[in-house]
Amino acid sequence: MDTEAELGRRRRCCCCAQDASDVPKATEPRGDSDGPRRGSLCDRYCSTINNVQGDLSDLGCHLHRPRIPTAVSPLSCCHQHSEEVCESCMVKTTLTAENAVEANKLSNNYKFGFKKWKSHVTARPWEDRSEIVKELYSDLNVIRSPGGSTMTCGNVLYLLLFGWWLSLFYGIVAAVMFVTVVGAPYGQLCWDLAGYFLWPFGKVIQKVEVPKSHRVCEAGAEESSPLLGGPRAPRWRPWCSGGTVYWQRAGAAAWLCLGYPVLAVAHGLVSIGAWLLVFLIPVAKLSARTAARVLLLPPERVLVRRLRMTEVPLEGEVILCCYSAVNPYYYKYAVDGINVFAVNLLPLVLVTLVLGYMDSHNRLTSSSVKFTLALLSIMPLSYYIGMAIASISAQSTFAVGAVVNATFGSITELTFYITALIKGSREGNRCYTEIVKSALTGTLVGCVLFVPGLCMVIGGIRHQEQRFNSRSAGVSSALLFLSVGGVFAPTLFSKVYGKLVCGECHNVTQNPLGHYLCHNCHFDLMDNNGTLYYSHVQPLVYTVSLLLPAAYLIGLFFTLKTHSHIYDIHISDCHMPGHHHSAVVHWSRWRALVILLLSTLCMSACADLATEHISPILTNSTVSQYFIGVTVLAMVPELPEIVNGIQFALQNNLSLSIEIGNCIAVQVCMLQIPILVLFTIFYPTNFTLVFSDLHVYASMFSVVLMNYIFMDGKCDYFQGTVLVMVYFILLAVYFFAPSPSGC
Repeated sequence: MDTEAELGRRRRCCCCAQDASDVPKATEPRGDSDGPRRGSLCDRYCSTINNVQGDLSDLGCHLHRPRIPTAVSPLSCCHQHSEEVCESCMVKTTLTAENAVEANKLSNNYKFGFKKWKSHVTARPWEDRSEIVKELYSDLNVIRSPGGSTMTCGNVLYLLLFGWWLSLFYGIVAAVMFVTVVGAPYGQLCWDLAGYFLWPFGKVIQKVEVPKSHRVCEAGAEESSPLLGGPRAPRWRPWCSGGTVYWQRAGAAAWLCLGYPVLAVAHGLVSIGAWLLVFLIPVAKLSARTAARVLLLPPERVLVRRLRMTEVPLEGEVILCCYSAVNPYYYKYAVDGINVFAVNLLPLVLVTLVLGYMDSHNRLTSSSVKFTLALLSIMPLSYYIGMAIASISAQSTFAVGAVVNATFGSITELTFYITALIKGSREGNRCYTEIVKSALTGTLVGCVLFVPGLCMVIGGIRHQEQRFNSRSAGVSSALLFLSVGGVFAPTLFSKVYGKLVCGECHNVTQNPLGHYLCHNCHFDLMDNNGTLYYSHVQPLVYTVSLLLPAAYLIGLFFTLKTHSHIYDIHISDCHMPGHHHSAVVHWSRWRALVILLLSTLCMSACADLATEHISPILTNSTVSQYFIGVTVLAMVPELPEIVNGIQFALQNNLSLSIEIGNCIAVQVCMLQIPILVLFTIFYPTNFTLVFSDLHVYASMFSVVLMNYIFMDGKCDYFQGTVLVMVYFILLAVYFFAPSPSGC
C-alpha cells in the first residue's frame, strides 16, 4: 500500500503540458520507439519536481532556492508507474512569482470562477525589469549614444504637432523680454529654447555651475562678525548675483509676470496632449520637466547645446536629453499599477457623469453622445473593478477571494441589465427586455467564439502551435453544455406546448381551403388567462434558476477541492539566493475595497445613463436591435477581459485565454440569468426566460463548435480564424435580421 506522500511523488511524474508563459518548450520525443528516452526525461523531471517544496496549498515564493524552469513537457508518463496513476494527473504547471502576493494572484488565475488578471498587483523589483521597461520610466536626463539618425517619423510627428508652434511661442516671449530691457537675459534664454523645442532631439539642457565670484554677496551687506570674535555662526542666505537676491531682481519679476505664465500654459497643453496620445509620453515628460525646472532657473545657469559624439559634456547636471519623441512600448506604462490607458480614460467617466446628470434636457449634447460616453466609461471602470478584485483576492484567504469574485465578478454586466429592465418596466416597453436578452446571448456567443478565436489568431502569429489544458477546458465545456441546455429549456418547452399565434394572414390562392401567408407569428403562452405560463413555464424557469447556480457550486467544488490536480499549479521562486524582495502592493486591501465600491457606484450611474439615452438610438436606428444588443452592449464591457486574454496568448499561455471566455460564458448562464430571474420576483418586469429561435440556434451552435475545437488540447491560428469567422457570420445574421417585436 503506497503512502500518501509516495502517491504525491508519483503524481508529479506524469505527463506535463507547458502552460507557463515565459520558458520555451523542451524538445518533444517522437515515435513509439522512444520509450526509454521518455522515461529518462521524466526521471529528470521527477527529480526536479521532488526537490521543490510545497504544492498548491503552499503558495509562498521560496526565495532562497535556485530558480526552477517553468515546465518540462514529455509526451508520456514514467514507464515505471502505472497508467492509472498517470491518468490521475494530466497537467503540471510551474510558474514563477516575485513574492507571495503575486504567487496568490497567479494561482487564482488558474482557479475556476476567479477573475483572470494579467497585470501585476505588486511593484516589480527594478533590477528584474527589462531595459525597454526601464527606459519608459526614465527622466530623460541620461546622455547616451543616439544609435542612429534622429530624423524619424515619430520626431517629424512631434514637429508637426507641437514643435513649430511651441518654438513660435518662445520666439514671441523672447521678443517681449528683450523689449523690457531688464529681462534681456531671459530673452536670450527663450531664444535658445525656441531653437531647442523646434527640434530637441540630439540636444541637451544642462544646469551649469556659477563662478564663485557670482555666488557671494557684498560683504558689508551680507556678513557680520561676532562681537567677541571666534567663528561665525552659520546663516542661511538666498542665492544672489551682483549683491541682489535673485528673485528680487527686476528681470526676474518681469519674467514671472510676462514670460513664465504664457510658457507654462503652453507646456501644460503640450503635456496633456502628448500624455493622452500615450506613445508620445516622452514629449509630455520633456514639456513638464521644462516648466517645472528649466524655466525656474536663473538664465545664467541654463546651457542649451547640441550633443556631438566627440564632445566631452560640461560639468553640471543634465536636465533634459531626448532622442526620440515616440516610444511604441508605452502601452506597458503604468501609474501606481494602473495601465496608462485606464488612467487616460478616467476623466471620461467624470465628464460622462457631469453631462449626464447636469444636462438632463440635452442642451449641451444629444442623447447619442451621452450614450456613447456612458458606454465608453464602462471600459475603464471594468478595469478598476478587475484590478481591485485581483488585489483583494491576492492578499486574502481563499474564502474571501471566492466571495469577492462571486459578488463583484459579474457586477459590470448585471448593473446594465437590471437598469435596462427597470426602465423598460416603467415605460412599458418590451424592447428593453429584448435588448437584455440580445446582450446576454451576445456575451455568450462572443466569449465562446470571438474571445478564444482572437487569442488563438494573435497568439498563433508568434507561436506556430499552442497547447492548453484540455482537461480544464473540458470541465468548462461540460458546464457550458449544461448551462445552455438549462437556460433554453423553457424556450424549447414553449415551442412544444405553446399556441402558435400570427398577427396577420393572407389567403394566397383566394380559396377558403387554400394556402395562407402569415406574418409576425409567435408562440403565445398567455392563452386561457396564462394557464400554460403560470402553471408550467414559470415553475420550470424557477426550477432551472435554482439548478444552474447549484451546478456552478458543484463545478467549483470539483475543480477547487476534489479534483484540484486538474489545475496542478506550483509556484516557484524567481530570485537567486541573497536577492530577497518584499511585496510592495500597489493597492492595499482597504484601498482596493474603496476603489471597488466607488467603481461599482460609478458603473451603476453610467449604466443608468446608457439605458436612459439608448431609446433614441433604438427608435431611430436602421440597424436591427438584435445587432446592437449582441455587439455593442455585449462586448464593450468585456474589452478589459479581451485584452487580458490577448496578453496571455502572446506569452504562450493559451489555457488562461480560453478560460477567460469560458468562465464569462458560464457565469452568464449559471449566475447572471438566475440573478435576473430572481430580481423579477421582487421587482416585476417583462423579462421571461423565453428566447427567440435565433438566440437558441446561435448559442447552441457556438458551444458545439467550441467543444469540437478544444477537443485535442492544441490549436493554431487557423482554428482561431475559424472561430472568428463563424462569429462574424452570426453577426451578419443578426445585422440583417428584422428587429424583435415591440421595438
